[in-house]
Amino acid sequence: MIPRSAKPDLRPTDAGHPASCFPGSENPDLGHPLLRGFFEAPPELVAPLLLGKLLVHRPVGRPTQWLAGRIVETEAYLGPHNQPPDPAAHSYRGPTPRNLVIFGPAGYAYVYAIYGRYFCMNISCEVDGQAGCVLLRALEPVAGADRMARNRGLEKGAAARLLTSGPSRICQAMGLTRAAHNGLDLLDTHSPLQVRDDGYAAGEILVTPRIGIHVAVDWPMRFALAGNECVSGRKSLRGW
Repeated sequence: MIPRSAKPDLRPTDAGHPASCFPGSENPDLGHPLLRGFFEAPPELVAPLLLGKLLVHRPVGRPTQWLAGRIVETEAYLGPHNQPPDPAAHSYRGPTPRNLVIFGPAGYAYVYAIYGRYFCMNISCEVDGQAGCVLLRALEPVAGADRMARNRGLEKGAAARLLTSGPSRICQAMGLTRAAHNGLDLLDTHSPLQVRDDGYAAGEILVTPRIGIHVAVDWPMRFALAGNECVSGRKSLRGW
């Protein structure tokens, strides 16, 4: 049986956060950071609530330029404290130097390498000491699309789905690496990498099994905004 939890109130608030653009930013209003409590919950509850939020990154050497993408697809991965544990999760066999971030506080970036050259980004969930995370599978570019295209080796004006449709494309387009971004606090207003809320209403959400894995393939832990062209693996989208 797939673990399920009672749904807490995870609605973000803007208490203590200005609902305006970054000071000195050339970009449009990118909202305010989410609060820690938003992520201190089971990943399968956080993952759908992340849809419509923004991932924003300030590249090194560009203090007034932010790259931003709206989160349109996520996957939840559960910690070993769940019954049953999630065999597809990096935390399945317990903490290691590689996965330590997802056993720590909620709201931190967990970036790992695949195939020796690409990266994927997750966000830690649950309370400190209890593992869980959400994989970002696709973004819709909101600011800095031309820079994202250059980062991906594409021409200016390339289709949005070619920029940030897929976990490794996200990291390429946004300029994210394990060395530079693993372990960053995504809720710190001084962090170069943040998750923010600009008030966007997500709309219809599709739920499907996760893709690209070989175990627990039937668990419905993948969430996507219906009809969004940037969602990856669109042929596998089937509303449950």
